[in-house]
Amino acid sequence: MRRRAFLTLLGGAAATSQSCPLAARAQQPALPLVGFVGSTSPDGYVGAQVAAVRQGLSEAGFVEGQNVAVEFRWAEGQYDRLPAFAAEFVDRQAAVILAASLPSAVAAKAATSTVPIVFVMGADPVKLGVVASLNRPGGNATGISQYYGALGAKRLELLRELVPSAALIAIISNPKNPNAEDHLNDIQAAAQTIGLQTRVARASDESQIDAAFAALLREGARALLLADDPFFNVRRDQLIALAARYRVPAIYYAREFALAGGLISYGSSTVDNYRQAGVYVGRILKSARPADLPVVQPTKFELVINLKTGKALGLQVPDRLLALADEVIE
Repeated sequence: MRRRAFLTLLGGAAATSQSCPLAARAQQPALPLVGFVGSTSPDGYVGAQVAAVRQGLSEAGFVEGQNVAVEFRWAEGQYDRLPAFAAEFVDRQAAVILAASLPSAVAAKAATSTVPIVFVMGADPVKLGVVASLNRPGGNATGISQYYGALGAKRLELLRELVPSAALIAIISNPKNPNAEDHLNDIQAAAQTIGLQTRVARASDESQIDAAFAALLREGARALLLADDPFFNVRRDQLIALAARYRVPAIYYAREFALAGGLISYGSSTVDNYRQAGVYVGRILKSARPADLPVVQPTKFELVINLKTGKALGLQVPDRLLALADEVIE
């Protein structure tokens, strides 16, 4: 009896040793979820941003699928979809929401005061009430200010140097951007200071972009400044094609426009900004509080000139601008 009991016990132990690893694996806790809320679409431009986020996460010790899960939601330029995306990640108890634009950050802040938010935006997050201050954000949000909007005056100066004969500058802006009017006010004040006139057209869908180009050029605008907005990232090819069709020199806020055939761009490094966002997400996953992480302000700015496009427009790009450029596309 004792021998049979021992063998029975031994067999039971062997069976348990084989089944326990499977049970343990089944009971492992789910990976912490990072919810990426994007205003644009998952195209080639955004692909570089996503790769940069993954790089930042890796620098912080996190690899997607191994010790963190990342899910993406794309609004395709339709900002009214963003609140539902943010609410979904709040309901699913995401560890962090990565808000990849100003509209995304506004939607995330409206959805939660507890889930940590890391934003990447082109406007001043203090002025828009997303954080209390840059050094000590307070609350549940921090992130990276891309400084796009504040560079409008600088872009205007570059455009004047590139096209000195253009006394009237066209501006296309998306009225659905929470920062649109402040950005326009800054540009128009700068234009007045340097003696330029401006005309503004507002566009928030594909047909309005077409109409904006036609209207502005009918009014005599001979150069274009595109105000920064995620929707315009989605319509990048359309904007560049219209500028070529109407033969209007245009300046953009991100290097991806110049790489795709736009004339000139000036802005902070998108890749570097999103890499830093990934680092911040990793730090929060390791228990850092957003309230204590200062908003990162960019230190790297890129001037990109597409010389091929300039030649097609019959422009002679000044040597000074070529010398200042971080990249010249032949």
